[in-house]
Amino acid sequence: MWQPWNKPRSSSFSCSSFKDIQTLILDEPSTTKPKPSIFHRVTLANKLLRAWSNHPKLTARASDEAPRAAQPQPLPSIPRSEQRVVVYFTSLRVVRGTFEDCKTVRSILRGFRVALDERDVSMDSGFLAELRRVTGRKTGLTLPRVFVNGRYVGGAEEVRWLHENGELRKLLEGLPATDSHLRACHVCDDHRFLLCGECSGARKVYAEKGGFKTCTACNESGLIRCISCSC
Repeated sequence: MWQPWNKPRSSSFSCSSFKDIQTLILDEPSTTKPKPSIFHRVTLANKLLRAWSNHPKLTARASDEAPRAAQPQPLPSIPRSEQRVVVYFTSLRVVRGTFEDCKTVRSILRGFRVALDERDVSMDSGFLAELRRVTGRKTGLTLPRVFVNGRYVGGAEEVRWLHENGELRKLLEGLPATDSHLRACHVCDDHRFLLCGECSGARKVYAEKGGFKTCTACNESGLIRCISCSC
């Protein structure tokens, strides 16, 4: 006989070999290892770096491999620049702006009545070689360039700014006073150069043996410095 449809059926199914999900999770150990946290990884990295820095062999090797070129090199000094103002300029009027800047700077410096050494690069190639050696540049040099007691001050803009703010007078304090630049030299007419007496400006002299040779008196420049006003 079939049981009545409305009679509830008893669920008597049970098995001791099955466990619930919570029991399975608690009883079976996890086979995967947990990943270390960020804190532990940072701590480990710091320990490794500390151990590497304290290692004598690694420290000595790092110091030996340091490039020697990284050490600062002393700048070359300007010859005959002690206790004076040295200005490199040009007397050529090819570039009018440069000529006016040189003229203005020379006028400003002459007004302080200090020892002034004016080096015209257009009249003597040795002055240009000095300036290139000091600045370390062969091209792109702007004029004028002013040095006070061997220290670089700047160009035309810097000298004007220092003069307007009164700082230039402070830089020139302690330099020996002189009035030789307040009047024009009667020998060279304030050009500081004369034609060479050996070659008369031709830069070469003629000899019976060998023909034309380079003039040794002016070093093939055709000019010599005036003794009356040049130092």
